[in-house]
Amino acid sequence: MTEMLDDAAPVLLDGLENLCAQGLEAAETLKQKAILSVAEMTRGENGRISAKLVEENQYATHGLAWLSTYVEALRETLNWSRELKSEGKFGELEQLMLQAGFSEYLSQIEGGIPMTLGEIIRPLDLGLDDDAVNEFKIAEVVALMSNGYAPAVKERIAVLIAEGMDTGHFGEQGLDETFSMIRDQFRRFANEEVMPFAHDWHLNDELIPMSVVKQMSELGVFGLTVPEEHGGLGLGKMSMCVVSEELSRGYIGVGSLGTRSEIAAELILTGGTDAQKAKWLTPIATGEILPTAVFTEPNTGSDLASLKTRAVRDGDVYKVTGNKTWITHAARADVMTMLVRTNPDEPGYKGLSMFLAEKPHMNDDEDFPAEGMTGGEIEVLGYRGMKEYELAFDNFEIKTENLLGEEEGNGFKQLMQTFESARIQTAARALGVAQNAMELGLRYALDRVQFSRPIIEFPRVAGKLAWMSVEIMMARQLTYASARAKDEGRRCDLEAGMAKLLGARVAWNAADNALQIHGGNGFALEYPISRVLCDARILNIFEGAGEIQAQVIARRLLEGAN
Repeated sequence: MTEMLDDAAPVLLDGLENLCAQGLEAAETLKQKAILSVAEMTRGENGRISAKLVEENQYATHGLAWLSTYVEALRETLNWSRELKSEGKFGELEQLMLQAGFSEYLSQIEGGIPMTLGEIIRPLDLGLDDDAVNEFKIAEVVALMSNGYAPAVKERIAVLIAEGMDTGHFGEQGLDETFSMIRDQFRRFANEEVMPFAHDWHLNDELIPMSVVKQMSELGVFGLTVPEEHGGLGLGKMSMCVVSEELSRGYIGVGSLGTRSEIAAELILTGGTDAQKAKWLTPIATGEILPTAVFTEPNTGSDLASLKTRAVRDGDVYKVTGNKTWITHAARADVMTMLVRTNPDEPGYKGLSMFLAEKPHMNDDEDFPAEGMTGGEIEVLGYRGMKEYELAFDNFEIKTENLLGEEEGNGFKQLMQTFESARIQTAARALGVAQNAMELGLRYALDRVQFSRPIIEFPRVAGKLAWMSVEIMMARQLTYASARAKDEGRRCDLEAGMAKLLGARVAWNAADNALQIHGGNGFALEYPISRVLCDARILNIFEGAGEIQAQVIARRLLEGAN
């Protein structure tokens, strides 16, 4: 590294753990005041929280979701630091990350939290007055905000992550030995089999080669969380997080290949009959069968209650008619987890059913060689490698035995049981994309010489990289916490939603800042950061757009105020 950065005098605050603990308590108190304040804004004439008022006050309700997400991220970052300290792994970089994260997030809680570019939520938007803010600004909070992320801290963090460039060490993640081994294995796979080829796959808009899919199958990617008796590895959501992050660091398309298998397997495990489990789980877990999720329809988006695609029973088959869109990896898939309406007289979610719809995969002549089914590709900016499709069904037949659970009307309920896992995995994919962006930006900043020195010597370049590393670590700990909760059998929809909400923003910010570090070269298609920017953008849209995610979080937070 450079003499300028090596000579920087970082400020490690005395009594850091206590400062952070007090800062967290102050943030939690402010959050509780915000919940009460927003509850009053959204309380109807009957004294209960009104869904209509929650929507009318979206800036306040969504801002509450973001404030609460920040508080949980601080909590899990402090837990991470304590665990590392107990293991003797709480080094200089980790200490600087802790104080930097607390400093910046506490400052944003007071001054404004960016939900998106140009949408800044301040305490006043949540109905919090000056007295509430002043009570939040206790001495420990002021000390962290004033000194925790000083320029010297930014520069020292940049030095330390640069030193870890060749080893892939950007701060202790807080993984135990088993998960560290899994991480190392999939990091090597991504480095050797994915990253050298990913950009060409993107530029040529190619499907990920089947040779890579086969290697992933052999590594157990498609059966990570499937019980061993059904051909899987019987691991938990933490393993899914680690694997998804490392694969997505290589290429988000590769990291997302396992998502469809994860969703299909969990649908069958939680809602399928014994016969359906016996038939489907082992082939899915081993990669013999590739699934796809067929839920979204044109003009419905996140409003699944409005789905119109119809399935009518006719003897021993259901005949499906309607249209679906944004179906990922559809041409290659062997089975579709398909949500359709079986009862047109039952409004909303109650008339929906889930099917395991078999189909032939693509051949050399046709993408969709199935009777009653046609499809067309949707060209996209990023998130390539699996391709997106619009599908049309005209009396497409599904065996009655492939109705999930063999009972109509349970489709949405069955899908809801997968939401926690899906959002945890999406958060993990976001971490991988963000990590890739940071590493690309860091490598470029070290190699690029301007005005006779590497550009990492310039404070704003070093600062961008430092904050990427800090916020990625914070989002990672929030994601891990939700995965651990899921593995322990605890409800974690709130934590999973927060992890996804924060992770998507972190990935976009990291990609945008890494491209800025590249300057004009970042805008050139030949540089991988251009791909990563496009890939990062989808993360705030799929698996629940950021606005929908914030709405869900807010409603959960306000439940206790009824």
